Amino acid sequence: MRFRNTSASWGALSKILHWLVVFLIIIQWAFAKYAAAQPLSGKLAPLSLHKSFGITILALTIIRLTWRLLSRGPSTLASLRPWERPLARISHVLLYGLITVLPLTGWLMSSARNFPVSWFGVFQLPDLAPPSHLLFEEMKHLHEVLFTGLIAVALLHCLGALKHHFLDRNEVLIRMLPFARIDDLRGKPSGRGE
Repeated sequence: MRFRNTSASWGALSKILHWLVVFLIIIQWAFAKYAAAQPLSGKLAPLSLHKSFGITILALTIIRLTWRLLSRGPSTLASLRPWERPLARISHVLLYGLITVLPLTGWLMSSARNFPVSWFGVFQLPDLAPPSHLLFEEMKHLHEVLFTGLIAVALLHCLGALKHHFLDRNEVLIRMLPFARIDDLRGKPSGRGE
């Protein structure tokens, strides 16, 4: 598997960043659910991990966006219908936007509640806002709404990938699978040294 993206497939770094962020978002959901079910004394440890993973997701998203600028992704498949192209762009913009803004609203929420945000106890991040009960409540609500939006867009993204794979029988999904090679899946020799 190539490190860089090609015109036919996503490279190793893009795939690793994609699936790592997916995994971390699932972990985030689990920590948030677990913390919500705990008494006040039991919330601190899972919420601390939730914040650390949130900052990790933010950093990985910045790396991912930078890499996307440096190594262009695969070309759009000619078999896509005209309405699918803008829909794919919109969903990607929404996903990147939500994945970037969600950790920031969590960070703001913690700052407004006067709870420090540290990255796994290694270093503490600066507060983004002074303590404010009103700001905390607004950011908490926004954080929850944005997460619901992220789940909705991610589900549509996933359903779209499955549609392309099982109904349209094209390579949209295959290009992002960790160890898949398009030529192998088509039964053709690669010849590209991937």
